[in-house]
Amino acid sequence: MNFDLSPEQKLLESTAASFVKKESPVGRMRTLREDAIGWSKDVWRKMAELGWLGLPFPESAGGFGGSFVDVAVVLEQLGSTLVPEPFIASVLCAGMAISRGGNADQHERFLAPLIAGDTSLAFAHSERNGRYDPAWVETAAVRHGDEYELRGEKVFVVNGHAADVIFVSARTQGNAGDARGISLFAVSRDTPGLSIVPVKTVDGQNAAMMSLDGVRISERDRIGGEGDAAAVIDEVLDIGAAAACAEGLGVMRTALGMTVDYLKTREQFGVKIGTFQALQHRAVDMFIRTEVARGTSILANLSVSHEDPLQRRSAVSAAKVELAICGRYVTQQAIQLHGGIGITDEHDIGLYFKRMHALNTLFGDEEYHVGRYAAAPTFPTRIGGASR
Repeated sequence: MNFDLSPEQKLLESTAASFVKKESPVGRMRTLREDAIGWSKDVWRKMAELGWLGLPFPESAGGFGGSFVDVAVVLEQLGSTLVPEPFIASVLCAGMAISRGGNADQHERFLAPLIAGDTSLAFAHSERNGRYDPAWVETAAVRHGDEYELRGEKVFVVNGHAADVIFVSARTQGNAGDARGISLFAVSRDTPGLSIVPVKTVDGQNAAMMSLDGVRISERDRIGGEGDAAAVIDEVLDIGAAAACAEGLGVMRTALGMTVDYLKTREQFGVKIGTFQALQHRAVDMFIRTEVARGTSILANLSVSHEDPLQRRSAVSAAKVELAICGRYVTQQAIQLHGGIGITDEHDIGLYFKRMHALNTLFGDEEYHVGRYAAAPTFPTRIGGASR
């Protein structure tokens, strides 16, 4: 099987690489750590003008009908300079939830402004007692005529501090852990009863803790059928995990490049430390781990839209586990090989180390995905419909 990018994808890669170097060098991320929002609406609109915000959506919903491989090409470049704009949270989580579960009216109301770069979205699903379980929803939605009353809380909602609309999972029937009975609702940030508390994450970006106390939502703002959102949520979380792997690959490749460049310039005992064989071996190990993560990320990219959920879950979990193992190794070695300067906040390598740890936690950590992969009745045998 040919894993080379198509001419169109190579052009997309080149455009994305040029964009992030010009509009969002890593120094920008360092500056925005102190900003209340943590990203720029002007850069967000420029990303929309390039068509990136509409890339994964079908043309019928106003998008460009791109594949997840196209999306991964962009994500890898975003990871290379730690671009803080909420692409994964807004486009690939909240946006894909609407695309998969919403109707034409909801596509027009929520997707169109997103694709144009006029709004950003958030996907609020995680709860304190859930521990990555997609079916663990304690937040309740009680129906009153043509309205629902939401009560509960959501934790560490990525972009929840800035999103114009938050898509909240809530239980309309059953108990926490039941796949049936989960619904998805669109909640505007200014809705009475919604409390949003911004928090900082380990990588310097922003998220939010949310509580819903008597939030009233119209039936028109329910995404999909009542109690039928579990499958959409499960798919969206896998899309997010695959996206984290693609962005993480950009983080790893950049950390490797920075480290190799440092070995070529730093002198010890009058010689470049890159001439020391022991350090060369460690750099080679970093390269190997990066390529392993690249291979499993490609598998996830090709399988994330697979019609068989078991195939999708196995491929995504395999990629997420390798991201945890390889990403942790590469960024830790990068810190070690940079020496004392590597552990200072003034050096950029520490920002990549922190972002990798955040990506490893998002959408399921190593332990969770090892367990899910081991529990799967089948393992990946076909990629994108073709035999490996």
